[in-house]
Amino acid sequence: MKIDISQHSLPVYEALASNVRIEMIRLLAVKSMNIKELADAMNLSSAIMTMHVKKLERAGIIKSSMQPGKGGAKKVCTLVTDSIEIIFPPKVESVFRDCHVTEVSVGHYTDFEVTPTCGLATTVKVLGMFDEPRAFLEPERVNAKILWFGQGFVEYRLANYLNKNEVPVELEISMEISSEAPFANENWPSDITFNLNGVDLGMWTSPGDFGGDKQRGRYTPDWWWDEINQYGLLKVLKINNEGTFIDGTQISNVTLKDLDLELTQWKFRISVHEDAENVGGVTLFGSGFGNYNQDIVFKLYYDRKLTEAEMQEMNKKK
Repeated sequence: MKIDISQHSLPVYEALASNVRIEMIRLLAVKSMNIKELADAMNLSSAIMTMHVKKLERAGIIKSSMQPGKGGAKKVCTLVTDSIEIIFPPKVESVFRDCHVTEVSVGHYTDFEVTPTCGLATTVKVLGMFDEPRAFLEPERVNAKILWFGQGFVEYRLANYLNKNEVPVELEISMEISSEAPFANENWPSDITFNLNGVDLGMWTSPGDFGGDKQRGRYTPDWWWDEINQYGLLKVLKINNEGTFIDGTQISNVTLKDLDLELTQWKFRISVHEDAENVGGVTLFGSGFGNYNQDIVFKLYYDRKLTEAEMQEMNKKK
């Protein structure tokens, strides 16, 4: 689990700010236990233990499920997090950069061509039928927060908000993404290609499709099936004047100058080609699914040219 220093992560900090809940985590690290077993082990009432369980569930540290027992159904608690990484904000001395930020929902694609396995869903229901490409034309597709396909592409359009006196220096695109296997398979590589304005930025090989009954996505809705894709990896694609990088590793020599950024509209495509070495599909997770609760985020950093009036003012001060 990755958390940051924001109100969004407060449920995790609150869950850990208790000796009782810390001891519960230690107990559940050994084995899953029902609420009565936890209460007996901690010498607490079942009502108080239920309150502690809810706090740990809300933080995404444990999950619980009803399971049959001798005296009826029991709520069994399972530890689902093995580590927590805290992402601190940049140091104060870091240089602040101006940028335009655009967040595009995964369902706001403007073109597509997909083959099964495929599908899409909002946070409350599946749209159309599984493995039916026509579902990608459902009127509610704009509300989709997860989509997946075995081969093909989805393409997004976004507006160019650069002003005439702004010079782009770096484009950052982040998304939660994985392969697409039937059900889930952590060893299911897929060669995923990213393209902007008709230029291939490069390829990244996703290692697998994460989920199954091992661990649910932190934000994945409760109604979503355990057996299929639960969460992806947060990948950060950066294009600047030196090349194109994913998580700091260069994947091509494509620079900002190659991308026709003066266009009023940009086209961003995510695809798995038919002739790729690993045709393992794509799953895109938006807000309300997966582990990161975000859609596709574009950040365009820029330098601002001084206007003629500003230059004259500076010369006066000299």
